[in-house]
Amino acid sequence: MAKTASVPVNDGLNRAKPYQLMLFPLNNGATNVYFVLILSYVAQFGSSVLKLGMFASIMVTVMRIADAVTDPIIGALMDRTSTKIGKFRPFMIIGSAIMALSVIALYCLLPLVPETQMAMRYILFTLVYFIWVIGYTFQTSCTRAGQTVLTNDPSQRPLFTIFNTIGSLAGMGIMQFMIPLIKKNYDKVVDGVVTVSGYADPALYRMITPIGIAISVLLTILAIIGIAEKDRPEYYGIGGSKQEKVKISEYAAIIKANKPMQRLMVAGAGCKLALAIATNTTVLLALYGILMGNYNSLYLPMMVLGYVFAVPFFLLSVRTSQKEGQKASLTRYVSVALICYVGVLVLLILSQYGKADWMLSFPFNGGGSVNLYTILFILFFGVGYGAYYATADMPIPMVADCSDYETYRSGKYIPGIMGTMFSLIDKLVSSLAQTLVAFIFLLFAGLNELPTDATPYSAGIKVAVIVMFCIIPMIAWVATLIAMKGYTLTGAKMKEIQAVNGARKKAIAAGMTLEESMEAYKTMDDVANKPIQ
Repeated sequence: MAKTASVPVNDGLNRAKPYQLMLFPLNNGATNVYFVLILSYVAQFGSSVLKLGMFASIMVTVMRIADAVTDPIIGALMDRTSTKIGKFRPFMIIGSAIMALSVIALYCLLPLVPETQMAMRYILFTLVYFIWVIGYTFQTSCTRAGQTVLTNDPSQRPLFTIFNTIGSLAGMGIMQFMIPLIKKNYDKVVDGVVTVSGYADPALYRMITPIGIAISVLLTILAIIGIAEKDRPEYYGIGGSKQEKVKISEYAAIIKANKPMQRLMVAGAGCKLALAIATNTTVLLALYGILMGNYNSLYLPMMVLGYVFAVPFFLLSVRTSQKEGQKASLTRYVSVALICYVGVLVLLILSQYGKADWMLSFPFNGGGSVNLYTILFILFFGVGYGAYYATADMPIPMVADCSDYETYRSGKYIPGIMGTMFSLIDKLVSSLAQTLVAFIFLLFAGLNELPTDATPYSAGIKVAVIVMFCIIPMIAWVATLIAMKGYTLTGAKMKEIQAVNGARKKAIAAGMTLEESMEAYKTMDDVANKPIQ
């Protein structure tokens, strides 16, 4: 006779230990080191150091679009992988090694190719960048896919955003803070004016490359420690080690049927585009160095202020996510960012180059005194930046929700393809951001090369900065809010999904087939009242 037992509503929840919640998100910090080191600077490096002009910016987009083919392949490979060291750790190790070697080749070796061999520079730049993208896909996809084994507790998943941000600060934040400081040592200054930017000196890139690699490798090792205990077959979906492999031909139908994932991809693209544009190195150079006239005085203080304002929003967003679900948190704080950036937009339109009262000003590094314009800008920018920075990576833990929803909907465990689909959006949007920057400066300011803080002010540059710093992010946030309207994975729905998946997993372990368990357990009532047959 088949054995029977009641299935508690909360049975089957997989909770992470505190150290696991803290360490595994550092994987995103490890890849975000390269987000700054490569995606923020590669176009500037290609234009100013390798003399490739706009080719570098265009190639960033072209190569990332080409990577659309490799992303699903890597995701499918991950879903079918099961080694002695797990499913995810091999991809983290290989991805980290590929990125380290390719960035050395790009920043340290490629400038050694003489200008008389420009064709070779073009070819090698394209090849090395493509190899780097493969490594980036390997490691970034693990951040999203690995959450499915780390925890499925709806009260724990929002905490990923906080620890992910800490990891980002340990990776992206350190690089963003450090590189401009190092860059000042390579500026060519005449009578207090920067005549040649340090970003045009290949020695700068040779300096920052080993530092970035060391930080990323350290964060990767810590992330591997964080997921090691959970990277085992018993945590892979509801089938565990009995999980059936999904055919590659099935992936298109799965993604088509997973409506929440489709909407999350739009929202994630919107958040990523806003972050990529608003924090783009060239845009900030133009804003603080050209429009406001003193990059060295303004960039770091404004960056620090942004992080300070972000802290309370991270705490608020996690609390909202735990109480009302991650959808409610994302829409609420993106709305705050959108409203505040209306004020930033107005202030930038009203700014007047050369008039101290209508420009940003801080009393150090050659700046003036703090004025009313600066105070208003800090308030609107600070609250807006804090709100959207707190939500910029929120779609990452939501990918795990979509993956769990797919297991609930179809019984299939495919975190790899879910993670790489999102990784694809991440890379496409990031590369689109750099190409948009180059194109908008060409369109409005007539610049054939990316500007530096040594580029003279023009009305066209002001328009370009307003479009990129305010208008494009605001459009992206509107797209996010529209996409989230039809997103069905609310806090209550995720609790039901985890309870049902937990009951099915226990039923399969007791001898049911996957099909039988899915038929037996569909709702919370089934979980609470039906015995295992």
